Amino acid sequence: MLTRIDHIGIACFDLDKTVEFYRETYGFTVFHTEVNEEQGVREAMLKINETSDGGASYLQLLEPTRDDSAVGKWLAKNGEGVHHIAFGTADVDGDAAAIKDKGVRVLYQEPRIGSMGSRITFLHPKDCHGVLTELVTSAAQESPEH
Repeated sequence: MLTRIDHIGIACFDLDKTVEFYRETYGFTVFHTEVNEEQGVREAMLKINETSDGGASYLQLLEPTRDDSAVGKWLAKNGEGVHHIAFGTADVDGDAAAIKDKGVRVLYQEPRIGSMGSRITFLHPKDCHGVLTELVTSAAQESPEH
């Protein structure tokens, strides 16, 4: 069962400049940063709030590290902006299977490792009214590593 909005992914050309905008404009601070070589992105997670299920909600800022990454291609076509929405779940495998049984295409056959050690999969945007949708099971231990 989906329990919360885990994060909103925002694609950007310059991660540092975008982080500074969110820091100066809204007072958000960086909770975590990492480079995901597999997905070809450098990212910053800005924590918005805690949630009742023990998780949190974030803005995930994504800067491509290479032009041929999914985010790099998306930026070239669409420019900066909202890239995807992610819903938190305690069971990404079970929820992905249940959603697939309802006719929605799941993009990864097996969930992959995402931000902060989470397990993730994506749902096809054409099956989700034009919205790239991610399902996320957070890692058992959340820490503010940078």
